[in-house]
Amino acid sequence: MEWWGWMILGAVLLGSELTFLDAAFYLVFLGIAAAITGLVLLSGVTLEAWVQWLIFGSLSLVTMLAFRGRLYEKLRSRGTDYQDGPVGEFVRLKAPLAAGASCRQEYRGSTWTVVNRSATDITADTEAKISEVSGLNLIIK
Repeated sequence: MEWWGWMILGAVLLGSELTFLDAAFYLVFLGIAAAITGLVLLSGVTLEAWVQWLIFGSLSLVTMLAFRGRLYEKLRSRGTDYQDGPVGEFVRLKAPLAAGASCRQEYRGSTWTVVNRSATDITADTEAKISEVSGLNLIIK
């Protein structure tokens, strides 16, 4: 196969990774191996077809076994210290809030609806703990 054939195959494989929702990152390494094989041929080295396929297969296996697991985990993991929103933080209420009532409150540069789901009223200038976030609603108790 010519060098440009390997480059096209590499581009198709890399692009296919984007179209399949859960290809699990295998096609990336096949595409990289095809592109590297094309670059070897582009450099002027003349190889038999079976040697080209051997290079492609070997590079595919080596890169997949060596890098896929770590790279896939790094890209798909959520991180260890990532916190989902302001749950557990405190908001200082500017106005009194009766039990079961809601009000508009500025928090972190956005306007939120604060909902008091506790059984007691909360006075103004009091810090309340955010127990849940639902859309743009801060649920406090």
